[in-house]
Amino acid sequence: MLLNRSSVTGIRRALPIVLGYVPIGFAYGVLAGKSGLSETNTLLMSLIVFAGSAQFIAVGLFASGTGPAAIILTTFIVNLRHMLMAASLAPYLSGWKKRYLALFSYELTDETFALHSSKAQELGESMVEALSLNLTAQLSWVLGSVLGIFASGLIGDVKPLGLDYALSAMFIGLLVSQCANRMRVVTAIISGGLATGLYLLGLHQFHIILATVIGATIGLGVEQWIKR
Repeated sequence: MLLNRSSVTGIRRALPIVLGYVPIGFAYGVLAGKSGLSETNTLLMSLIVFAGSAQFIAVGLFASGTGPAAIILTTFIVNLRHMLMAASLAPYLSGWKKRYLALFSYELTDETFALHSSKAQELGESMVEALSLNLTAQLSWVLGSVLGIFASGLIGDVKPLGLDYALSAMFIGLLVSQCANRMRVVTAIISGGLATGLYLLGLHQFHIILATVIGATIGLGVEQWIKR
């Protein structure tokens, strides 16, 4: 991919994600090393799977001795939210060639989806920018993973370092950038409240998906009602 103005724009837009991915990827690399996963498999997971939450879950299950079938099924359930992402962005990518769609979907994450959805109307004309954004995000995750792999033998526990807060801080920043009007602010509050409530009720694997669907449906319904 040539480094032109569009690709530079994509790289620049990905910088907030980079600031979150490097420390979180570092934590993943350390935890994977502590769980007994080989350095090669730890790196391959970041290159091939590239799904932060799924990677952390897989590492935890691997450390507890869980079988491969259970690990695959669990990560599949966790990543079902990608179906919602695909349904949301698909109408704007109809003009893309299949090989670019495959590359785009392979590197799509929660964080890159948030940025793409804010400029969804322009995706059809900004393929290079979108792919550059995704690639920058994954490279930062891989970089963090590599640093974590090398540091896994030197760090006893990553919790005292507070690296897990980087992910929360990154999501807060992305959320604030999306709240461009009152309706979006209300939708964000409703979705957050629902996710918390569902989690407390014991729906630990589906609370985000359900809260997203319900919150977005309420927000869209109210918005359409106001426009009438």
